[in-house]
Amino acid sequence: MDQNTTPNQNVNNPNPMNAALGGKAGKGCFGMSTMGCVGIAIIAALAMWAYSFYNGMVTQEEEVKTAWSQVENQYQRRIDLIKNVAASAKKYAKHEQGTFQGVTNARARTNVGDQADQQMQAVAATADSLASVKMDPNNAQSMQAYAAAQDKMLEQARLAINVVHEAYPELKADKLFENLQVQLEGTENRVATERKKFNETAQKYNTNIRRFPGNILAKVFGFNERPYFAAQEGADKAPDLDTMLDD
Repeated sequence: MDQNTTPNQNVNNPNPMNAALGGKAGKGCFGMSTMGCVGIAIIAALAMWAYSFYNGMVTQEEEVKTAWSQVENQYQRRIDLIKNVAASAKKYAKHEQGTFQGVTNARARTNVGDQADQQMQAVAATADSLASVKMDPNNAQSMQAYAAAQDKMLEQARLAINVVHEAYPELKADKLFENLQVQLEGTENRVATERKKFNETAQKYNTNIRRFPGNILAKVFGFNERPYFAAQEGADKAPDLDTMLDD
């Protein structure tokens, strides 16, 4: 009896796993229906897309941060150069004052030199104050306020250089002073270039987080739009420092 029963059971249910799964062993998606398989595939695809989107946005966000740091570097370089221009002018002034013969002439030159020295000290003080200020690249007002302060410092330097040149016409021929002027002029081009690169990088980032359906995930993951750097009027043109000195 037992011998006859066993073969019949094997014939009717040859796969014990099949019985455990309700006769669906061997089918795809762990015995699920076609709709179940499709659902799993969709969920897996969405998970992969979310993973790819997140990593891509992290990369782009870091690129925006890098571009911003380059803008800050060029602003800092401008500050340092202006401070060096001020220090160079001050050093030259002291040298010139010591070369004059005659009390009357020396006193007159000293008065003019004191005025020039005060101008350059004011420029250096402004540069020092700006060096300690940090912009917030997530705040458009902060960015524009800092840019305006930088441009104001540059204009202050221009006026101070005019005063210094009037006091010491020979200073224009000083090699150190001339080299600093050339570097300062080149910095203006660098500032404009890095601003442009930052805006391009931010535009790419902003476009991706605003496009559908990426904008949904951007909100979920906390990716926020970055403000652009609006250049001040005339910021695309480097100042002509020779003209500054001749004003």
